Amino acid sequence: MAFSLAQPAIRFVSIAFAALALAAVSASQGTNPNFVPSQEQQQDQNQQLKLRQMNQTPTVAGPKGDPAEEAAYKQFYLSSPQDLDKRIRLGEAFVQKYPLSRYAESVYAALTRAYSAKQDWKNFYARADKALALNPDDAAVLVIVGWMIPHEYNPESADAAKNLDEAERYEKHAMEIIPKMPKPSNLTDDQFAQSKSALLAEAHSGLGLVYFRRQDSEDSVKELQQAMQLAATPDATDLFVLGLELQSLNRFADAADAFNRCGQVPGALQDRCKQSADAAKKQGK
Repeated sequence: MAFSLAQPAIRFVSIAFAALALAAVSASQGTNPNFVPSQEQQQDQNQQLKLRQMNQTPTVAGPKGDPAEEAAYKQFYLSSPQDLDKRIRLGEAFVQKYPLSRYAESVYAALTRAYSAKQDWKNFYARADKALALNPDDAAVLVIVGWMIPHEYNPESADAAKNLDEAERYEKHAMEIIPKMPKPSNLTDDQFAQSKSALLAEAHSGLGLVYFRRQDSEDSVKELQQAMQLAATPDATDLFVLGLELQSLNRFADAADAFNRCGQVPGALQDRCKQSADAAKKQGK
């Protein structure tokens, strides 16, 4: 992802660029090999994957298929999400051998997460496309793809606007689906509510960054504020971008508050957020 500093219409973007630590990317691929989700974001994504998989365990009710297929899926499902290489190997072997399996979509969705953790963006998008082709209503996949696109956005790509449109469509569709998701039997009402809130928070976060990329400050602020209300823990990137957008709207006191909250989150943005909070306070005087 790269912004031209020669374009004055893109306000505050040079600061956001450095803070998000997103390097220039290939226009043909539209990916950022240096992008790494935060630990909190990865935990949220793993929680969402666990939630969506709970409805597709090997023990779900329904007719049994080929015993070898059932065993292969169970082996994949029970593999550790932390052992990425093994999980990817088992998953890819499964969909190659059983492309028409009733578990194929679940495996593609899990592979999407695994490739995200590996920062293998080519396979990340490819497996997400496979999952959504089989189930266009997979909220967890919709959310993570819609969230990733604006994070590693490349404005110089020929598909830049198209990619943002896709991200917006994915997140909005996910927001329609999440409230209607059936509760897995092995979750309490509170656990299920927390899982849905985490998924909705990520959807609003992704949509807020889509609007940020479009320089739509009003809508970006609305979405990021909703993400803040739903998230169990604040996301530093969301808080930083929220501060930038409030700053651009001349809401300096609110911007300083967002930057201050960002400055309390340990990480690469902490010092920059503290500096930005001081700058916003001075602008508001």
